Amino acid sequence: MIASIQHLDTMYTVDMSSPIDISIPLRAAADNVNAWYIDAPTIEAVRDGNWVGKVTEGASTNFNTITFNPHGHGTHTECVGHITPETYSINKALQRFFFIAEVISITPIAQQGDLVITKAQLQEAIQTRPEALIIRTLPNTTQKLSAQYAHTNWAYLTEAAAIYIRELGVQHLLIDLPSVDKEKDDGKLLAHKAFWNYPAATRHDATITEMIYVATTILDGIYLLNLQIASFENDASPSKPVLYAMNSIKKE
Repeated sequence: MIASIQHLDTMYTVDMSSPIDISIPLRAAADNVNAWYIDAPTIEAVRDGNWVGKVTEGASTNFNTITFNPHGHGTHTECVGHITPETYSINKALQRFFFIAEVISITPIAQQGDLVITKAQLQEAIQTRPEALIIRTLPNTTQKLSAQYAHTNWAYLTEAAAIYIRELGVQHLLIDLPSVDKEKDDGKLLAHKAFWNYPAATRHDATITEMIYVATTILDGIYLLNLQIASFENDASPSKPVLYAMNSIKKE
């Protein structure tokens, strides 16, 4: 199905039959992507006495219990409730699901023993004023699909970079790292707070999606983003961001 959409002064066609999934699937395996020092997720058949919820063991259906953490076990989308004493739900914060998004690629730079993404890098890379910004870090390998991030001091956004993204008007930030902040920052969470403008003028409808994977075959540029979440009343939900290529319609 071909749809038409306008962004700023340009009309685009979008092929809705060609989705590009940038989520990481959750698997019950030791090499499932993992962060924050937790065990791997599990998917296990329910057991009740001699009954096992598994067709291969005589049940009429497969009936599994899944144990996982949305922040540590894969692609997830979170709201400001992730950092507040008050309870806020991603299910209530995210009420629209389609956005104009820009994919950019950035090589984090060394700074005081860390790797960081800076405001200057964003200023150079971002070409539009998108509703959603998707950051792919370089180098980009399939190792991101099974990375064990604990104690790796991953790259992160500087506070100034997060402020710039907010001031640009980006409502939804997506990145292929476990967090927009430093792994061990003594609870400062500078990038989270800057993006959500917390607590000065909190952006309750803004979201952060972490641990995506943007394959190298996906070019930088403008896309239509469908940001899908499960209906969890929680600060975060596992999510499935899907891109659709947008082709500009030339004016005659």
